[in-house]
Amino acid sequence: MADDSCVSYELDDGVAIITLRRADKLNAVNAAMRQGITEAFQRFELDDDAKVAILTGEGSAFCAGADLKEMAATGKTIPGANAIPHIGRTLQVSKMTIAQVNGVAYAGGFLLAQMCDLCTASENAQFGLTEVRWGRGAPWATPLIWMLPQRIMMELLVTGEPLSARRAYELGFVNRLTSPEDLAAETMKLARLIVANAPLGVKAGRKLTYAATEMGRSAALPIGDLCFEPAYKSEDALEGPRAFKERRKPRWQGR
Repeated sequence: MADDSCVSYELDDGVAIITLRRADKLNAVNAAMRQGITEAFQRFELDDDAKVAILTGEGSAFCAGADLKEMAATGKTIPGANAIPHIGRTLQVSKMTIAQVNGVAYAGGFLLAQMCDLCTASENAQFGLTEVRWGRGAPWATPLIWMLPQRIMMELLVTGEPLSARRAYELGFVNRLTSPEDLAAETMKLARLIVANAPLGVKAGRKLTYAATEMGRSAALPIGDLCFEPAYKSEDALEGPRAFKERRKPRWQGR
C-alpha cells in the first residue's frame, strides 16, 4: 500500500476490510487517500483469498468527501474521472463490495457508498450531495436514478441537504440499518452470507443485476441465461445438490 496511514487492507477469512484512516479530517479524500483506495481495491481484485470487500471509515465519519483545502489549492479546474476512485469507471472490480457507513457520507463519500454493490449504515449515518453548497458538482451521481426515486435524487442534488440513514433504508439505498455499536458485526454477517455461497453464482448475480439496469425486461432475460451459464456448467453446480443430499456444507471450488 502507498500509505498505510491513510488506507488499510486486512483479510479476515475471505473478507477484505478496507478502512479509510484520516479520522481527524473526517476521512476527507486527498491525493494520498485516492492512491490508497485505488491500490486497496486493486489488491482485493487480485487476492484469490478475498471474496467480499467491506469499505469503511475510521472514527466518527465514513467520508466527508474531497479535501476542500487541497481542492482550493489546485485552482479552478474541471475534475476528471480520476478525481476520486470509482468502481465501474476508474476501477474494475468483479467481486462483491459492501460500503459500511458510519457517520457522514458526503459528496465524494456518497460516491464511495454509491459505487459499492451493497450498503450497511448506522442509525446516525447521513448521505449528502453537498457539492452544490460549495460551487462544485456531482456528475458521478447519475447511477442514483436506479437506486433512488427521481424526486429524491433531484432534491439531494439541488438542495445539498442530507438524507438520513433511516430514510435511505426506507428508500432501499441501504441494505442493513443498525446501531453504531452493532454496525461492524452486522456488516460482517452480511459478508459471511455471501462468502458461504457458490462463488460463480454470486459473480453471476452481481453481473446480472448491473446488466438488467441497462436494458429493458425482454432484452435482459437472455442476458440472464448468459450470466449464469458458467455457474450451471461448473463442478459447483453438482457439489451443491450433492452436499444437500449428504446433509453437509458445500465445498465450493469456484469452477
